[in-house]
Amino acid sequence: MPTDSSQTTTIRELASTHGLEIDPETINVNELGLDFQVAIAEAVDGQSWVLRIPRRPDVTDRAAVEGRFLRAIAPHLSVAVPDWQIHTEDLIAYPLLPGAPGLTIDDQGQPQWHFDLESAEYLQSLADFLAELHSVDPALVRPSGIDEFSPAEVRQRKRDDIARVVAEFDVAQSLRERWSAWLDDDAYWPTFTTVTHGEVYPAHQLMDGARNLSILDWTTAAIGDPARDFMFHHASVSAQAFDATIQRYVDKGGQVWPKFAEHCGELFSTSPVELGLYALQTGDADHIEAAKTQLNPTE
Repeated sequence: MPTDSSQTTTIRELASTHGLEIDPETINVNELGLDFQVAIAEAVDGQSWVLRIPRRPDVTDRAAVEGRFLRAIAPHLSVAVPDWQIHTEDLIAYPLLPGAPGLTIDDQGQPQWHFDLESAEYLQSLADFLAELHSVDPALVRPSGIDEFSPAEVRQRKRDDIARVVAEFDVAQSLRERWSAWLDDDAYWPTFTTVTHGEVYPAHQLMDGARNLSILDWTTAAIGDPARDFMFHHASVSAQAFDATIQRYVDKGGQVWPKFAEHCGELFSTSPVELGLYALQTGDADHIEAAKTQLNPTE
């Protein structure tokens, strides 16, 4: 989106204080991120960089964990991940990664998909990446300080999150009943945990056509429920395409259980809960109103 001159000056000066000299004419800002303002710009030597500027002080501690995690996970993946060459309280910066976002938002706020979600190439690429990620030994990334949850804690945490949101918002009875039945049924829930990204969807995937080249935004990385990394995919493609993805994932060493697909669907249904928790954290009136609308939609 267009960047005004004062914003350009601020970003250029911030980068310069950290030894990164960028061409102000090349600065392009993306304001969509909830936690960071993001800018892409060229340094004077021609190298393109991504600049992440924290919107609030509370994201700094989580960013420190993310930085340590990225250093630990990078050697174990075939896709590229951000290499934070600058990491301070007021700026994170890394060389631009290969590929183009699979999903962007246009000036009217409408999603723009840049590849075929159901193509065999994409299904295989996604399955290969997730099988690789979920096969990483948690001991290799545990020292980074990412959250770690046992199978029992995965379930209890979701129960607690729902309870907190129900206590603060008016939540539709149909949703409360749906989530209660899911929480009470052992068949849905994992008996093991893996290293996870947490928000795998095409806006965080940099692509060459339908093939993943790089994966962005590891803020929500954890050791927990592997279904977290499939829930957006489950919500976006046909049952046949999802089944094909899972078959490839299993063939590459991934592990699922009989109600895995159904669990992904239920997990995605709690997206309004995540928004509610975020609204409570920020206290932002727009976030609160958005959460109210999603948690108690008009029938």
